[in-house]
Amino acid sequence: MAEMGKGVTAGKIASNMQKKLTRAQEKVLQKLGKADETKDEQFEQCVQNFNKQLTEGSKLQKDLRTYLASVKAMHEASKKLTECLQEVYEPEWPGRDDTNKIAENNDLLWVDFHQKLVDQALLTMDTYLGQFPDIKSRIAKRGRKLVDYDSARHHFESLQTAKKKDETKIAKAEEELVKAQKVFEEMNLDLQEELPSLWNSRVGFYVNTFQSIAGLEENFHKEMGKLNQNLNDVLMNLDKQYSSNAFPIKAQPSDSAPAKANKSPSPPPDGTPITSPEIKTVNHELEPSSLETPGAGIPKSPSQSSLPAVVVETFPATVNGTEEGSAPSERADMPPGFLFKVQAMHDYVATDSDELPLKAGDVVLVIPFDNPDEQDEGWLMGVKEADWLQHKELDQSRGVFPENFTERVQ
Repeated sequence: MAEMGKGVTAGKIASNMQKKLTRAQEKVLQKLGKADETKDEQFEQCVQNFNKQLTEGSKLQKDLRTYLASVKAMHEASKKLTECLQEVYEPEWPGRDDTNKIAENNDLLWVDFHQKLVDQALLTMDTYLGQFPDIKSRIAKRGRKLVDYDSARHHFESLQTAKKKDETKIAKAEEELVKAQKVFEEMNLDLQEELPSLWNSRVGFYVNTFQSIAGLEENFHKEMGKLNQNLNDVLMNLDKQYSSNAFPIKAQPSDSAPAKANKSPSPPPDGTPITSPEIKTVNHELEPSSLETPGAGIPKSPSQSSLPAVVVETFPATVNGTEEGSAPSERADMPPGFLFKVQAMHDYVATDSDELPLKAGDVVLVIPFDNPDEQDEGWLMGVKEADWLQHKELDQSRGVFPENFTERVQ
């Protein structure tokens, strides 16, 4: 029995090898033009559509997996952010329980969104593409059977046209031809029906897939928006209760700029009331007539805090510098309009082309803005002392920087 089984296996292997050899010979003859090849342009178009559909589906599957990976990464980032909020939110602050609940719901919402994307999009995508390997295999097999059919047809035709006819061989060749034709036509008929149907199904599949993704995203962002609104309400309540400790976020890391804006100058030694000095727009020094000539139309003396913020922030050294004995505004070794010096206490990375990058320890020569209206509160215009001493030019060296990153040099 074992020997019989080995004999059957060997015979089958030999038969398969003979088929492969015959097919190879037939393909060579067809390429050389010595044997005609059965053509079916309609079927070839169906195969092209099938390959295009498979390529598009595979790309969509790949991009969908990338999208899911991004959602998961965003979930992790959001989770870390909410965990950070929970850590910094002190126990005695109002709304702590609310922030914990919001963080929990945030995490659940991300998990639900990811899982629904897997169930309603990725698994459907996998099922859709799961049918392609079998059809692709059948298309390849149909191609081999077509070669077998052409080979059998050519063999039968050659026996019929031979000078010396062998009826036995002709009958056997005809039998092989009929058999090969039947196998080919059965496979060809099935694929002729399936391929157009599969091609047309792509429209509905793409519609359902992207509708599912869009609907899930819409619901996710709607629910996430509610959570964010709740969190905003909690933080607004916290801000109201601690409003006396509020601080600006314009420039970092300290909040010294607003304090400077509200700082009142020391009264003069003779006890005269504080007045609002007139300021020259060129050299920013006090108008002599307004201080030295009695009764010469001294302007009204509003309080320091009522002065426009832009004037105080733009010319702090002019208002305070003369009273405190600072250096004159015009010096030969300083840039035009020089006000005072500051030293950087922290590094500052410029985020715009008109900003001045700073390194801790840099000395900056502060100069006035060409147009005072362009000055933002808490920002100064200046040029690094090292750049000025080396190049003696302003156009390429000056820039704006946050005042609270620096400290005035006495």
